[in-house]
Amino acid sequence: MKIENRQQFLMALTIGAAALYIGVNFIATPLSNLWSARSAQIKDLRAKVSEGKTLIQRETVVRNRWSDMSTNALPDNSSLAEQQVLKAFDTWSRETGAEINSIMPQWKNDSTNYMTLNCRVEASGSLGTLSQFLYRIEKGPAALKLGSVELSAHDNTGQQLTLGLQISGLALISQTQK
Repeated sequence: MKIENRQQFLMALTIGAAALYIGVNFIATPLSNLWSARSAQIKDLRAKVSEGKTLIQRETVVRNRWSDMSTNALPDNSSLAEQQVLKAFDTWSRETGAEINSIMPQWKNDSTNYMTLNCRVEASGSLGTLSQFLYRIEKGPAALKLGSVELSAHDNTGQQLTLGLQISGLALISQTQK
């Protein structure tokens, strides 16, 4: 090879390598990253559209469930709510034969949308009466949730039991009261 041809060849090779370097680092890699980001965004949007379609299809179920929840929530007036819960405990006690020893209600207001009524309830009776009492609390229409359950025996045979419950009730605060 002649020196002129070699210089031209090396010059062309250097320009080609520089063009390849620039093409890979400044054009191909950013376009590849952009393509991947767009693909991820499209995948995310498709998932959101699918979730939205599912919610639209389940609209009546969700609205009915919310209607039941808001209907069965405790009143936003604390004294009326306590009265309603105490009346429910009294009714369940009479229906099952469980004897309520104490109820200690305490209000908690952690949000502007709702309040919770936390009650510590102690009842006594046989295993059958206490299980029926628990069943009535769980299956009742009131917006009550069992937080913890403690069961202890009063006698050596285990016939007389004491039940300790931590129960939370939900009271939705109406928009007009805010």
